[in-house]
Amino acid sequence: MTSIRRYLNFTLVGVLLIVMGLAVTAAYLITRHEMEEIFDAQLSLQARVVSALVDTDTTSREYQAVAEKLSQPGHFARWYGQTGSLLDKIGHPKRYIHEEGMLSLGFWDAGQRPILMGPRWHGKDDAFPAPKDAGYRWQRFGGHRWRVFSMPIEGGRWLSVGLREAFQDELSNKVAIGNFVPLLLALPILIWLIARLIRRGLKPIDHLSRQVQARDEKDLSPIRVGVPRELQTLRGALNDFIDRLGKTLERERRFTADAAHELRTPLAAMKIHLDNARYGEPSALDKAYKGIERLQRVVEQLLLLARLDIHRERPAPESIPLPALVMDLAADLWPLAESRQQTLEIVEGEPVSVTGNATELGILIRNLMDNALRYTPPEGTVVVAVGSDDRHPWLTIADSGPGIPEALLESVKQRFQRASDQRISGSGLGLSIAAEIAERQRLTMTLANRAEGGLVVRLDWLDAVV
Repeated sequence: MTSIRRYLNFTLVGVLLIVMGLAVTAAYLITRHEMEEIFDAQLSLQARVVSALVDTDTTSREYQAVAEKLSQPGHFARWYGQTGSLLDKIGHPKRYIHEEGMLSLGFWDAGQRPILMGPRWHGKDDAFPAPKDAGYRWQRFGGHRWRVFSMPIEGGRWLSVGLREAFQDELSNKVAIGNFVPLLLALPILIWLIARLIRRGLKPIDHLSRQVQARDEKDLSPIRVGVPRELQTLRGALNDFIDRLGKTLERERRFTADAAHELRTPLAAMKIHLDNARYGEPSALDKAYKGIERLQRVVEQLLLLARLDIHRERPAPESIPLPALVMDLAADLWPLAESRQQTLEIVEGEPVSVTGNATELGILIRNLMDNALRYTPPEGTVVVAVGSDDRHPWLTIADSGPGIPEALLESVKQRFQRASDQRISGSGLGLSIAAEIAERQRLTMTLANRAEGGLVVRLDWLDAVV
């Protein structure tokens, strides 16, 4: 569809033409039917009147007088006398109206022999067919089709009165044309009105389009222009899109600013350590190496966070055996725990399966386990447990680290927010990434301090299937 206006114009004009055609056709058929009934009534009435004018005592002269009155210029009536001769000349016949040529009548005796035939109902050697039954019928004669009414009269004779079909057709056509011509003359006005009404009806769309087009990239305020009821859904959808776009741009601006700030510190520190190493301080190289490790971790987490921001749609869910996933992740992190003389304990309960995305769920649990190991002191313990309550799976990761102050338990889920213990290198992104993935995977993540010291992170699958 290239244009709504063009589509509506052509469609409505086409529908208008179809309706006009149907209306004219219906008027033609209805008029023809009604006229046929009226003409049938007229034929029967005329037959009754004519039948009253003749009887068994009607003389040849009277029949001849009837023939003279029925004759028309160029078309004479015929009276069949005893010799069956054609009237040689019947005065000067007169026609009062052209349509008289559409009517005719005839008389037959009891033996179905013609007595008198009106104009156009006889030829040199033939005559209009005699009736067999009383009533109405269609009869073809002389190249024309006639509507005929027949009735018996005194003396066993028959009388028929007929009307040529062409007369009905002509009258029906005149009525149909009379109905069609005014519609045809009004068609340009109707088309102009349709085009004008469509243009006026589409003005709100044009106005809304101009409002959107006039905005620059910095104007993300909601659209306040008034619109008809049919466009309120579109305006609402545009405002929702603008709101989501604004949040996305704000998230990107915040991410860029926070990333620049977070990268600036390790880069500056590395530069200082490398300068110190150039001037003969050997320990500065170890410090620079640790700075590179921290920078590498920050970059990895920033890239992961950027991917989560870009791919906001939820991936297709799948069934995941939770204990097997935890064991695989623990095997990857075992070298880190062993290097710090830490104990990484996995407590397996009953077999539990959850529904979600294995890649994102693996990133979530790995980040939580990695955070627990980093904040747990040497020779400390990290315990990962899996179980279910009332067919609702859960997972907990408990460490023996310093924990998090109660006032910061919720804020540490925000980006670049860290606990008060700054002795551990980090970017403040681990829990933020975990919180975002948990939301995407429809999980509930809660943080709580342990009474014996340390932090416990709990994941609950409220909608999962065991």
